Amino acid sequence: MSDKKLFKEFAPVLTSQWEEKIEKDLKGKPYSKLIKKTAEGFEIKPFYREEDLDNIPFKNSLPGQFPFVRGNNVQQNSWLVRQDITVNNYKETNKKILDLSLKGVDSFGFMFPPESNPGEKELEILLENIRADILELNFSGGESGKILQAIDTLAKKYNRDLEKVKGSLNVDPLGEYTLNGHFSTGEEENIALLPELFKIGKHLPDFQLITINAHLFHNAGGGVVSELAFALAMGAAYMTYLTDKGVSADETASKIRVHFAVGSEYFMEIAKFRAFKLLWSKMVNAYGLSNAENAKAHLHVSSSLWNKTMYDPYVNMLRTTTETMSALIGGINSMTVLPFDKVFSRGDDFSERIARNQQLILKEESYFDKVADPAAGSYYIENLTKELINQAWKLFLEVEEQGGYLSAFKKGIIQNRIEKEAAEKDRKLAFRKQSILGVNQYPNINEHLGVLNDESVLFPGSIEEDKIESQPLKLYRGAMAFEQLRYRTDKFATKNPRSKVWMFTYGNLAMRRARSQFAENFFGVAGFEIIDNIGFKTIDEGIKAARNSKPDIVVLCASDEDYETMAPEVYDALKNDFIVVLAGYPSALVEKLKAKGLENFIHIKSNILEELKRYQKMLEV
Repeated sequence: MSDKKLFKEFAPVLTSQWEEKIEKDLKGKPYSKLIKKTAEGFEIKPFYREEDLDNIPFKNSLPGQFPFVRGNNVQQNSWLVRQDITVNNYKETNKKILDLSLKGVDSFGFMFPPESNPGEKELEILLENIRADILELNFSGGESGKILQAIDTLAKKYNRDLEKVKGSLNVDPLGEYTLNGHFSTGEEENIALLPELFKIGKHLPDFQLITINAHLFHNAGGGVVSELAFALAMGAAYMTYLTDKGVSADETASKIRVHFAVGSEYFMEIAKFRAFKLLWSKMVNAYGLSNAENAKAHLHVSSSLWNKTMYDPYVNMLRTTTETMSALIGGINSMTVLPFDKVFSRGDDFSERIARNQQLILKEESYFDKVADPAAGSYYIENLTKELINQAWKLFLEVEEQGGYLSAFKKGIIQNRIEKEAAEKDRKLAFRKQSILGVNQYPNINEHLGVLNDESVLFPGSIEEDKIESQPLKLYRGAMAFEQLRYRTDKFATKNPRSKVWMFTYGNLAMRRARSQFAENFFGVAGFEIIDNIGFKTIDEGIKAARNSKPDIVVLCASDEDYETMAPEVYDALKNDFIVVLAGYPSALVEKLKAKGLENFIHIKSNILEELKRYQKMLEV
């Protein structure tokens, strides 16, 4: 058998040669035009090669080995499929758990309402016939110490192997402060609970007692670097406090879980989880761990809420699918896929089943659980991971220089950065540099909400200002401003005729179709009724048809050349009866048209959100 290497007879191609070829294909434009700067502040090249791995410090890391950038597992990519349940009735919830455990769910999140305070008796009913040494049990709400003590007691009562009891408490005083701007019972009292929990839970080595809610940063519109750095800073604060109180660094690190959200930037999100595992291991190791295993990050991930929508909600299924893939390839411990109707509903059997099965299909049919760190060796993802590590560590050190997470938050440093990042995301949505399908791009114009029974899903209530010590993070959805706009139209239309936008299509076929489709998409975002036309042979024919149709808005759709004669004539004929809008921005004609009084132009550089608000105001919607 020949040992001749494939392609040996071909000369190697240098990076500079590839760049020259790219510039040739760009017809003289510089290669640098393709280098993109991310929202996180670093550059991404259009292509990467093996040589780009030379400066990757962790490229020789192995799965299951410190610093765990390649995951906690040596040979596989196992994770737990989690479903969260609001507990209103202990017996009914128990039946649901038993049913779901037969359908592939092996982790449960129990959400107790504010008025609920379960103890041993209630939890025994809730967990009847549930194997706490097989299924992971996670608790949010209620009195944490009481719940933890009950779990410990019940595990011993039913002879469960305490070493195998898996789960977590959603205890996060810093996260509570971040969300509310104050501690529920005061800073000392809230944080002093932590050492007590470690005493109660000392016999449950695989049960995390603190959950860092890093998803807050994402769902407030923050960027990936901020998520990583601020989660790390919160972890450092807990490590410092607990080790100062006499809890060992190993025990502290092993009993902290981090809950991230995963967004739709596919490759960036993969790199995010890989980067955090390395950052976490380096940070906690600095506290003097005696066992490298305790430097492993425990990552729980849930779908982003920031990019989910009320309108065209089935698109949410597509979003959660790619998000789930990112999280699993990034190597996480457990995953909650949110039902597609989570934004406006408590969910039902159908939406919960779809959410659950998204993970199960990726596990059982796509074999995502078979390969440890499948992203390893990807020139692109490895470089993204490196850049995120560098940028996040730099920001983390800046927070530490301010006295740590809580001090930086009280100074407004955390909020200011998140607000700036959120404002930039909002700007991109308003100018449609970033798309939310079905909301600011390609809306379903036949979808109408009517009047909602609960408008708080679109117009959240205000916070209790009198209790605020620091300005809390504002959680919101990127689609919300557009949905508020469209909902105003829908609500108005329940008692009034829906505002009509009528396309005056004329002249060049290709241009009139392109511009009418652009205008339909533009005004459809506000929920207006769209009336298209195939094209008028003469201007007079179009003017007559417009008057017969009696719309609220007439949009001129033609080529720049046709506008020169068409636009002034149509505007003069219809300006007293309708709002006349021109689709496009013919720079040679704009001043002339404005001089005649035509002020309404829609084009690709329009701030669609502000423009549509203006049209609603003109129409008294």
